[in-house]
Amino acid sequence: MTMANTTASQTEAPVFYLKEEHHPQNGTMLGFWLYLMSDCLIFAILFATHGVLGRNYAAGPSPADLFDLELVAINTSMLLFSSITYGFAMLAMEKGSIKGTQMWLAITGLFGIAFVGLELYEFHHLWHIGATPMRSGFLSSFYTLVATHGLHVTFGIIWLVTLMVQVGKRGLVPENKRRLMCLSLFWHFLDVIWIGVFSVVYLLGVLG
Repeated sequence: MTMANTTASQTEAPVFYLKEEHHPQNGTMLGFWLYLMSDCLIFAILFATHGVLGRNYAAGPSPADLFDLELVAINTSMLLFSSITYGFAMLAMEKGSIKGTQMWLAITGLFGIAFVGLELYEFHHLWHIGATPMRSGFLSSFYTLVATHGLHVTFGIIWLVTLMVQVGKRGLVPENKRRLMCLSLFWHFLDVIWIGVFSVVYLLGVLG
């Protein structure tokens, strides 16, 4: 092979054998749905554990002695409102409004922070009066379930802030829209889980 042929072969465009898109259509959404299903299993195990240990008070305080339903109802409304405002963010995204999307995402984040803040206040109060996870099986299962949900909300807030930065830098490109859709599924999923927590742990615990 001559020098000219060698140089020509080196400058030829690379050959790609995969002709279709490297990112399969709807692949991210399918993967995220699979993740949510695995998260469902985690929470199902935690709910089942609480169902077994929920009345094991070990001669300690019961839910009626500990829980302030008015405070929990206010906290629940924070998360429900955040789900509504995230819906408004998605509507603004569909209209192509970056400012509207950012505004509603910021409001959603503030509601999420308020939710986590009230939950931390409740935990601090319970610890202050001696209702620690080590006190009984009921309190162990309560802290594990509620704190796991709270950690999910915290990570959701971090994810939300990250997406706000991404949208601010790159706008509503398809990649950011896909990420916002994934966070929407995650946020509404946490809303549904919390309704279960509020009903099973708090309402049934106090009224049951």
